[in-house]
Parts: sequence; C-alpha cells; structure tokens
Amino acid sequence: MRFFSDNAAPVHPAVLDAIMAANAVDTAYDGDALSKAMDGAFSALFETDVTAMWVATGTAANALALAALVPPHGGVLCHRDAHIQNDEGGAPEFYTHGAKLMLVDGVGAKLDPAGVAAAADAIADDVHRVQPHALSITNATEYGLVYAPDEVAALGALAKERGWGFHMDGARFGNAMAHAGCSPADMTWRAGVDILSFGFVKNGGMAAEALVFFDRGLAADTLRRRKRAGHLLSKGRFAAAQILALVAEDRWLDTARAANAGAAALGAAAGARALHAVQANELFLRATPAEAATLRAQGFDFYDWAAGEVRMVVSWNQPEAEIAALAAAIAAL
Repeated sequence: MRFFSDNAAPVHPAVLDAIMAANAVDTAYDGDALSKAMDGAFSALFETDVTAMWVATGTAANALALAALVPPHGGVLCHRDAHIQNDEGGAPEFYTHGAKLMLVDGVGAKLDPAGVAAAADAIADDVHRVQPHALSITNATEYGLVYAPDEVAALGALAKERGWGFHMDGARFGNAMAHAGCSPADMTWRAGVDILSFGFVKNGGMAAEALVFFDRGLAADTLRRRKRAGHLLSKGRFAAAQILALVAEDRWLDTARAANAGAAALGAAAGARALHAVQANELFLRATPAEAATLRAQGFDFYDWAAGEVRMVVSWNQPEAEIAALAAAIAAL
C-alpha cells in the first residue's frame, strides 16, 4: 500500500486513450495539431490569452520559467524549503546560467510579503551583491499548505512594486485549486503571476507538464531555451495529448479532489499528530522510528521526512480500502 509519492501513481485511462488516439502521423516537434491546441485550451481555462507549452518534467518547467525571468547575475527569492532549492539538483542555477536562489523563511513553506520584503531589504543595492529579479512560490507548498488567492495577490503586488517577475511552482496546482475552490485565473494572473508551472504527472499524467505564460512576451525565448535544454520532443503531440486529456472535462480537478479527500481522511485520523493542516493531498505526521516501523510492518509505504516525522501522499486513484486501513492504523498508534 504505497503512500510514498504521487509521482508513482498510475496513468489516468483518459490519458492512455489520448496517447493512442494521437498515434498517427502529424508534424514533428510542436507543429502538430495537439500542440497548437494548447494555447486555446489554457486560454479558456484561465479566461485570458496565454501561451502554453509542454515539457517532460517539472524540473524543466520550473527551471525554464526562472530562466525566462532572471538573468545570470540575478537572484530568485524563494522559501528555504522550496522544491527549486532542495529537490531540483541545481537545475534552476544551471538553466539560468548561475542565478542565485535567495532563501526566505515562512511557516509551512509559505512566504508572506513582510518576510519577503525584509529579506530583500537586507540586500544592499550594491554592485557586490546579487539583486532579486524574481519571486517564486509553490502552491501547494512542500508541506501541503495552500496559498489563498488574496495571499498570492499580496505577494504579486510586492513583486510588481519591486519590479520582480513572479513564478508559481504548481506541481500540485490541481490539489491547491481543489482546496481553494476559486477560479484558476484568480489564483494566478489576476494575482500577479507571470508564469505557472502546471503539474500533470502527479495528477494522472504520464510524462508531461505545462508551462503557462500569462506574460506572453516571455514565451518566445523560452521556446528556444526548451530546444537548447533538450526538451523539444520530436513527437511532442504525445505530451500535448496527455495534458489536453486532463484539462478536458476538468479531469485535473477531479483527480485532485479525490487525492485531497483521501488525505483529509488520514488527517482526521492523525489528530494532534499532524504537523500541518491537511489542505492538499499530503499528511506530515509525528511518528517515532518504532511507530513508523509498526506502520510499515502492516504494509504501508511512506517517506521518512525528518527526525520523528514522516510524509504520506495520497494519489489520485488511491483505493479507498487502503486509505481506510492507513487511517485506522494511524489512529491506533
């Protein structure tokens, strides 16, 4: 019973069907009909004209987004627990040709305007100091917390005031939206976001993520960077097919709601053991090594997060019986 990562989840049947339907001759790279349909599909979803492009991984999505916003001599303000800081293997620095990640604190891996402003104000406007050029937040965060639209907007206003680009890492954007219950537009461009990394692999995709450019002027150079980075797939229609299948009929939201509901059940069983509120599809649990071993002995697989802490992630199609069994096991600790 695997609660280790939603990256390991199965592919949604609609995605497999879409891949099979795309298995016919079409133009190579991103000149095919499906790739060309992405701008329209995402413009409809976000209620504004956007440029959308596929890449194969979330790492590439985040790194290409930051490269569009930050010069090599610049910096990216982000949480010290952000995925771009701790889990991208140096890809943001590589793709930006050396831009510096500038780390900020915040509860539950969330940033707030006061904390970000204080961190930026501590950097002297001096030729010897790297200057911030962008702000990056993750929604849902690395601890499964969700920024509300007004929280994003407050950060977006600060970014605009300071002249920074604003990137949102949406590896679990669907889970964040399922919790927030607002429109995708209110969570992104209306709140000042310039580029969104829109995650699909965790939500039923096979190997495709989307970059959504609300500032469309940033997209043209990114097309060239994507090629240079080795992410211009020859048969890109198969990446586009996955994404469009999940956007269709709001499947991306349905899968996220199912995962969130499962995590909420685990959170209810955890009670005071939960380290953070369960708002997306992750539970962070206080558990001694002996308690973790007890759970594993019952067949549950999960991630050791820190000393005395574990992380459990519910996938989009996690069987209800497995969720109920883990909830009962947590309650019995």
